[in-house]
Amino acid sequence: MKKSLLAMAIAASGVALAGAAQAEVKIGFIGGFTGPIESLTPPIFDGARLAVAQINEQGGILGGQTLVMPNADTTCSDASAASNAADRMVNTENVTAIVGALCTGATVAAANSAAVPGGVVMVSPASTAPAVTELDDNDLVFRTVPSDAYQGQILAKLMLEKGFDEVAVTYVNNDYGRGLADAFTAGFEAGGGTIAVNLAHEDGRADYRSELGSLSASGAETLVVLAYADGSGQTILRQAYEGGAFTQYAGADGMVGSSLVEAVGADALEGMIATRPGSPELPGTEIFNQAAQEAGFDPSAVFAAQAYDAAFLLALAIEQNGSAEREGLSQALRSVASAPGEVILPGEWEKAVQLIAAGEEINYEGASGSHEFDENGDVPGVVLEMAVEGGAFVGKGLLQD
Repeated sequence: MKKSLLAMAIAASGVALAGAAQAEVKIGFIGGFTGPIESLTPPIFDGARLAVAQINEQGGILGGQTLVMPNADTTCSDASAASNAADRMVNTENVTAIVGALCTGATVAAANSAAVPGGVVMVSPASTAPAVTELDDNDLVFRTVPSDAYQGQILAKLMLEKGFDEVAVTYVNNDYGRGLADAFTAGFEAGGGTIAVNLAHEDGRADYRSELGSLSASGAETLVVLAYADGSGQTILRQAYEGGAFTQYAGADGMVGSSLVEAVGADALEGMIATRPGSPELPGTEIFNQAAQEAGFDPSAVFAAQAYDAAFLLALAIEQNGSAEREGLSQALRSVASAPGEVILPGEWEKAVQLIAAGEEINYEGASGSHEFDENGDVPGVVLEMAVEGGAFVGKGLLQD
């Protein structure tokens, strides 16, 4: 990966010195490099950069131009930072498209403030809240990850199947937390479970003992925390363990990270239940896993495969569109992601370019799914059961509705 990125930098510098006006095609990346998901973001970015490196190694884009990926920090939790990041990508970097954002609030802010007004397609690999579906986006905002309307229901079903019939819930008070809590609560109660208390909390505080007092007073022994591994979720679990009020913990994708176990303690979280978007057993999954390992990052990292697919799909759409212009890209994206067409697997860039040049239809089957976008830019997906065992989150298998 380092050699590939170095080669890309050298090639880009050489062409720039030669004065070529269209030496580069840019796909931006915006994500929470700082803030409550800062430990989750690097492998997500690595997933997207792997796609870029493969494309450049196989001849580049649009007749040999170099694909580059400038990036910016949304902080995840600051809407103005997300807006500024998107503005820089759209109006300063002049990107053709954007991978991101990651947190839902950042995606909504980036879309509304800069991407949609600028006609820039965004594909988020991690924004799971139902609020993304509801955006008035002129068909410019897509995602390669399923909505929490689905994940919340699956988490509820999992908890019920494991015999948990009463839980206390606390969620971070933003689009992500609210959407996930609503879906989980509806599914849990519909299945016969009892939500003893359902309490919102604000991210970024140092003390949640007051909220934990209210949660534990409900009498529930199981605490479901729908928040972020490097933010409020971490603090709440640490203080809950110290208080000894709960015997079981559960969470969703925002909590699945090694930093959470390291910060709270392996003994404290042993047996914690969680869910996260997973990858179905498709040919592209194993291809991506091997390429990611060779590139030096964990292919099972949450949202890494979805980020790879987002970047590869956008590059295919640009190639299909025939230029680095923004106009027409959303239609091209739908075309390359959907059947019918010759199947393109992760890494098969040269094959795709040849087929597109010959006027053939293609259908990308990715690392994390088939990505047949619906009218809202959403995809069907699968959810993976996770549990803390032996000091780490481990996958326990795919879950079905």
